[in-house]
Amino acid sequence: MVASSLFSAGQETYFVEVILPLYIAKTYTYRVPVEWNDHVAVGKRVIVQFGRNKIYAAVVHKVSHEAPLGYEAKYILNVIDDQPILDPTQLTLWEWMADYYLCYLGEIMQAALPAAMKMASETKIVAAENEDLDRSLLTDKGYMIMEALDVAGELTINDVVKLLGQKTVFPLLKTLFDEGYLLISEEIKDRYKPKVKTFLSLDSQFSDAEGKRILLDSLNKAPKQQDAVLALLQLQKTKEDITRQDIMEAAGISAGVVASLIEKGVFVLQEKIVSRLGGEDLEITADFTLNERQEAALASIEADFQAKDVVLLHGVTASGKTQLYIRLIESAIASGKKVLYLLPEIALTAQITERLRLHFGDKLGVYHSKFNDNERAEVWRKVLNGEYEVVIGARSSVFLPFQELGLIIVDEEHESSYKQYEPAPRYHARDTAIYLAGIHKAKVLLGSATPSIESYYNAKAGKYGLVEMKERYGASQLPIIELVDVAEAGRKGQMFNYFSGTLLQGITDALGRKEQVILFQNRRGHTPFVQCNTCGWVAKCVNCDVSLTYHKSTNHLHCHYCGHHEPPIQICPGCGMAHIESKGFGTERIEEELELLLPEARIGRLDMDSAKGKHGFDKIITSFDDHEFDILIGTQMVAKGLDFGRVSLIGIISADAMINFPDFRAYERAFSLFSQVAGRAGRRDQQGKVIIQTHTPNHRVLEQVLHNDYEGMFMTEVKERKNYQYPPFYRIIKLDVKHTDLQLTHDAAVRLASLLRGSLGARVLGPEPPLISRVRNYFIQTITLKIERGQVSIVKVKELIRQAITHFEIDKQNRSVRISIDVDPY
Repeated sequence: MVASSLFSAGQETYFVEVILPLYIAKTYTYRVPVEWNDHVAVGKRVIVQFGRNKIYAAVVHKVSHEAPLGYEAKYILNVIDDQPILDPTQLTLWEWMADYYLCYLGEIMQAALPAAMKMASETKIVAAENEDLDRSLLTDKGYMIMEALDVAGELTINDVVKLLGQKTVFPLLKTLFDEGYLLISEEIKDRYKPKVKTFLSLDSQFSDAEGKRILLDSLNKAPKQQDAVLALLQLQKTKEDITRQDIMEAAGISAGVVASLIEKGVFVLQEKIVSRLGGEDLEITADFTLNERQEAALASIEADFQAKDVVLLHGVTASGKTQLYIRLIESAIASGKKVLYLLPEIALTAQITERLRLHFGDKLGVYHSKFNDNERAEVWRKVLNGEYEVVIGARSSVFLPFQELGLIIVDEEHESSYKQYEPAPRYHARDTAIYLAGIHKAKVLLGSATPSIESYYNAKAGKYGLVEMKERYGASQLPIIELVDVAEAGRKGQMFNYFSGTLLQGITDALGRKEQVILFQNRRGHTPFVQCNTCGWVAKCVNCDVSLTYHKSTNHLHCHYCGHHEPPIQICPGCGMAHIESKGFGTERIEEELELLLPEARIGRLDMDSAKGKHGFDKIITSFDDHEFDILIGTQMVAKGLDFGRVSLIGIISADAMINFPDFRAYERAFSLFSQVAGRAGRRDQQGKVIIQTHTPNHRVLEQVLHNDYEGMFMTEVKERKNYQYPPFYRIIKLDVKHTDLQLTHDAAVRLASLLRGSLGARVLGPEPPLISRVRNYFIQTITLKIERGQVSIVKVKELIRQAITHFEIDKQNRSVRISIDVDPY
């Protein structure tokens, strides 16, 4: 495919249309110097000047003999790549995304390429922290750059141009990136690290019966140490990996006793990478056998793949979906194909990665934000060269340059994390993966315990294949779920601040059995808003149309949208009275109240505030897993597949906020979230319990969660969505009109809506202010389009939208107005 893009050498004049990493509507054409005629090719990067003095690495989109109309083509400054970094398949995907999601190719280039591959004049570079690199091997110019970085700490590429006195610095910088000397400064982020846990075992000299006897005899004068050794020997009969905490609890000893045995060389420490999450409560070994239900499901998937390109696997949590994935991956590889395994939050799924490594070793590639830019660029090149058989990654991995792609697995396909919100392209990785598979003639398997309404509808309608697994693997049981009527408990005097007597008793019982508890409250901070009890004034952000949340940890009011914060207010600025009261409750307040009610309990909190810092999340989860906390209070972060062996009780403090959120997906999301949270309770050999506190215990969604009735939730949802013209029966496109002036925003939105109505009629709704109508000083007006499926051409509709926006932008009074488009908002 690459060879067909190359032109033979000669004296002819060639022109290249390039994609610039900018918000511009079209590709831009440059002239190729004759000496580079046989070097340019589609998919290679070239260095170009755009504007007066800006330099960019651009991707060649087309090579031709045609000069541009309307302007004189500048010469390209250099060709960066020896081989194309993109192939025509990827460019086809980019073109589809630009058309479908109503964005520009430059925006897709920004999202798709690792930062080192899209360098520009303003790109900042820093020296990599690597003492093993020998700078004496560098060229003079390379050495100059590194010395300048030692002095300045950070340079832009424009600085390097001035330093060396030449425009063509990209090839040299590319070499320094490839050799590990440089990093993109924007890409230096806190890196996720896999969870490493320390386990204990007896030193090998005590492995046989005689060695154990001698050891125990030698500890006769140290009975507690002898108890520790006996506890370890007993635990080894039922457990493979034994922690320090296990021995301390089994023997009733202190940490000092264990430390003494380690110091003596009796206990040996061994660090292992372990999972902090369990997508499913299963052990995957290098060699496993599917049970009868799994075999039947696998056969059904393979049969459906004969007729369908997409199959939905609807399997309850811990039903064994991962084992099926592995068998399907092995089958694809055996036929000479590559596999992409998509996960919604790669940094939280070390377990899946380690499971796959057991089977595919160094043929497994991982692609996500835990890597720095050089590492991501290396994965990109390895995928391009076909060195990986399987790639596991987050949503951005759909952009990788796959060759011979045969299977895409989208695990937890319902997750909103697959949707890109800001900036453009606002794509959904699941839908993009399905189109990508179509280009490659590959198959797609969507997996979930609570599928999205759209996917399940497509499966029921026959567009996708459908395979269901309704039972858990082995003896594992779904948890018992109990609903508590908060209003009724209050009338009976059984509410203790935010906790019902039922929940408090459940927590007490669990702690009495030395088990752990997770409490879920989907609101961080101490108090969601503060209000004057006299006049009703509410503290709001100066930049956004949202109330400020009080955080006790900082003793400040915070905006969760723009980051603004200010000291607490004592006197109402409206009426001058001092009757300021806190309203509502977040995770901080739950923690505070629980400390008063259960002073002996060890309590931890997991939310965006407590998990700050390089290893904040990791430390909290590790501490909880090591039983340093008895109770973990958290937001949605605790619902992302966390799997702890001692957790027997889950408490949902207030289910009503999720259910009553003003969004047509609210019931679907509430069902999914509550079901996922419930899946955290219990162990393989013990049934867990979930207590849900609510003011509406008879709400249909809670009843459906109570009975694990996904089918019932689906049927009621699709009926309502059909009646009110929502997906999957209608397509939705939202246009947000933004400006710093309220009246101008409204007037501009009215003008744009009028242009759209001229061609789309009653399908155009609004403009209306959204739930949050001002963010970062930009006022927002939203225009919503509802397009019926199957009756009108969505391609034609999008063309009419583009025309309307073009007419809108031509008008001078709209020049300063921003428009953002979200196709299929999620």
